[in-house]
Amino acid sequence: EWRPAVILAAIDCADEDNQQVCSDFGITGFPTMKFFRAFSKKPEDGIRITNPSATVEDLRHAIITNLEQSQDAWPPACPPLEPASAEEVRTFFQRNKDQYLALIFEKSNSFVGREVALDMLQYENIAVRRVLSSEEELVQKFGVTSFPSGYLLLRNGSFSRLPVHIEARSFYTYYLRTLTGITRGSYKLNATASSLNDSDRVSHPLRADRSKLYMADLESALHYSLRVEAARPSSLSGAQLAAFKCYVATLVKYFPGRPCVQTYLQTLDAWLRNWTEPELPRTVLKEAMKNNRDASHPSVLPTNVTWVGCQGSERHFRGYPCGLWTIFHLLTVQAAQNGPDKELPLEVLSTMRCYVRHFFGCQECAEHFEAMAARSMDKVASREEAILWLWSHHNEVNARLAGGDTEDPKFPKLQWPPPDLCPQCHKEERGVHAWEEPAVVTFLKAHFSPTNIYMDYAEPDPIPVAREGTGTRLGAEGSREERGRGEEEEKETEGEPRVPGHPGSPEPRRPSIVRLNAKLREGGEDIVDLDSFSEQHFKSQALR
Repeated sequence: EWRPAVILAAIDCADEDNQQVCSDFGITGFPTMKFFRAFSKKPEDGIRITNPSATVEDLRHAIITNLEQSQDAWPPACPPLEPASAEEVRTFFQRNKDQYLALIFEKSNSFVGREVALDMLQYENIAVRRVLSSEEELVQKFGVTSFPSGYLLLRNGSFSRLPVHIEARSFYTYYLRTLTGITRGSYKLNATASSLNDSDRVSHPLRADRSKLYMADLESALHYSLRVEAARPSSLSGAQLAAFKCYVATLVKYFPGRPCVQTYLQTLDAWLRNWTEPELPRTVLKEAMKNNRDASHPSVLPTNVTWVGCQGSERHFRGYPCGLWTIFHLLTVQAAQNGPDKELPLEVLSTMRCYVRHFFGCQECAEHFEAMAARSMDKVASREEAILWLWSHHNEVNARLAGGDTEDPKFPKLQWPPPDLCPQCHKEERGVHAWEEPAVVTFLKAHFSPTNIYMDYAEPDPIPVAREGTGTRLGAEGSREERGRGEEEEKETEGEPRVPGHPGSPEPRRPSIVRLNAKLREGGEDIVDLDSFSEQHFKSQALR
């Protein structure tokens, strides 16, 4: 996270291939840690960090101490780490274009202010300075009574105390990164303003509350996973067909959908159970997955793709990967809430593993998920542990992707849940962020509850019911608009496969006899790789 001011590197001196380079650097035992100041030229320029039993916090402090001892020129990529004076604070906005100035008031032996300054190095429109408790003019001006404590100054002269749950580095850093107008900076070499297409930007973003789930996101992800990703191969057979059947069966069992969607999934599941041929052609599957609005109990999974909580600042950000993660978090929680804890603990996780392996469009992402699953998934011994496994490994993915090309600058990939959603989930141990796992489980069970699913922006039910206001949770009483028009038959247009943003129109009738159309073109759908594990210039682990 401190790049480009500090870059970490490691070398395995137990590997025979590294014998010469380790000898050149004077390594006679390990672990050995050395610090190279800016402009170092020779192996012997390294300064040995002498405490072999140092904690992560001790190492951070040693790095900062060595940074501050630079004798020649100050490292060009390093922010100011010395204490700020009253004069510097008074004239800061006259001399800088930043939107915010964060001040961390602390004792002289504290490293918190300098750590936060380095944590925020990659972020634009904000500067961080430490102020010592001995700087009486500033302490009195801001009414500081405890150390450390953080304050935020704006260009208009106003200021406020940072509203954090704990006065600690990770809480300050998280809050500052979520401020309006704060984005990761130009170190993203592949993302330049000139390369962005205006048509790719989301002109009218939908309003979303991060504390809520949205049925529009869930149904959009279901539609895309079933009708686009799983329907990409020309036919399903063997392990691929088994994985698809298992995915649908798990959705029937645990997905808390609207009645029309539950009927859709149950109908598809029954149809798949009756399919006994070794191979399932795509044309047959696509026919079977069409909507039936004319039944006494409509069988409908909306084809309109609408991202709300999963909407990105540009069309190629977030969307489907966000929705799919949300579905599987929801399924792990519902499985834990609706069955014996020790019975079939891997039911949902194994379903996700098979789906990602056989259908997820990003090959590299699928390979990485498979590696994570192979490493530790079999150790999950209960349904509650399955909730935590998926949560912790989703955070591992976020940490890997933070700062990469696929990260939405408006929605940085931080560790989740953040302190403002679940303050009791976070703690610090010896200066290092840690999770309070019992609190995390409690939060996840509440967050991924059917009562937290909201119907804002979802397609209306296919049958007339009472009118319902916006912001209504799934299952809450209320009324809903009647559909004032019939739906046209859902059509498959040759050469125009459906992708998010190009919704098809739902059909009124689902045939009881599925016929093959030999003339139907089997064109593959293009997948926009939204969550690629592409090479990243700066991989940071947020709040680690």
